[in-house]
Amino acid sequence: MRKYISDILCSAGLALLALWLMPPDGGKHVVPFALLVNASVLNAVFTNLKTLFNKAFEGAPTIWEKTTMRVPSSGSQNTYKWLSGFPKMRKWVGDKVYKQLKAHTYTIVNDDYEATVVVDRNLIKDDEAGMVGVQAQDAGFSAKQWPDEIDADLKNGAFANLCYDNQYFYDTDHPVEDGNGGVSSVSNKLTVALSNATNAAVTASYGAARQMIMGFTDNEGRPLGLVPDTLEVCSALEAVGNAIANNEKLADGTPNPYQGTCKVVVNPRLTSTTQWMLHVTTRPIRPFIFQEREKPVFVAMTDINSPDVFNRKEFKFGAEARGAGGYGLWQLSVGSTGTA
Repeated sequence: MRKYISDILCSAGLALLALWLMPPDGGKHVVPFALLVNASVLNAVFTNLKTLFNKAFEGAPTIWEKTTMRVPSSGSQNTYKWLSGFPKMRKWVGDKVYKQLKAHTYTIVNDDYEATVVVDRNLIKDDEAGMVGVQAQDAGFSAKQWPDEIDADLKNGAFANLCYDNQYFYDTDHPVEDGNGGVSSVSNKLTVALSNATNAAVTASYGAARQMIMGFTDNEGRPLGLVPDTLEVCSALEAVGNAIANNEKLADGTPNPYQGTCKVVVNPRLTSTTQWMLHVTTRPIRPFIFQEREKPVFVAMTDINSPDVFNRKEFKFGAEARGAGGYGLWQLSVGSTGTA
């Protein structure tokens, strides 16, 4: 995000000044003198830039909400002890049974994010930026998708990053109690390629992930009753994913037993060309967490009397945000590397 927004902001802020100076009839206006850069001029540039940025930010599309829950943060970090178990109703016989939170301590620390650009004062004086006001909107568009980038980083690293039970999020040996004092190793990881070639191929891939999720139990050995509803794929698997979700027939012409059992999310930020994931997104808790401390905001350093302006004739514009990503309940997702 840093370089992309920085490049845009550098030209967009100055372009708005060009638009501001344009005559009402829309004709081409030539400024025969160097523009006097004063506080009112800088305020006009920043105000217009901020307005375009915010409008584009509010209207930009994102995909992270389809699989990931937003958790507000009011401090430097959040601790997620409650991830150790599912709340589940039981028949009330005698005294209530109190479920203690496990000793898991899963903490997500907020990070600072920024995109800053330096604008030479002479560029404003000479009006050299040109008319690129639309790019200011693109800056807001990009900032809105900052959670998408955090979310994609989580998924790209899900086979190698730890979740609340100190196992990789997608792993073969998550410890789960069986209700009788024992502990079982449970897998939410596959290595099979996603395929709709034949009934055997789709059952061994998509079907296997579906059965995994629907077979998960809680720490008392009771079925969780989960039904997956979202298939997330990389760009290379878009056609296969859509065929599994929507087509009446498989590639070999036989009936598709899984038509209509999921919706498809195509995530172009997934770096693997074989990775695919099946999620449960119908519960308030999601498999991934976007922890938001501060939304992206537009900031500027436009004080004419600042040392940067006096010594280096530089103004600064940029965007700032604060937050982080983390893993929710692994039981709500099965992932496959797509390669054995």
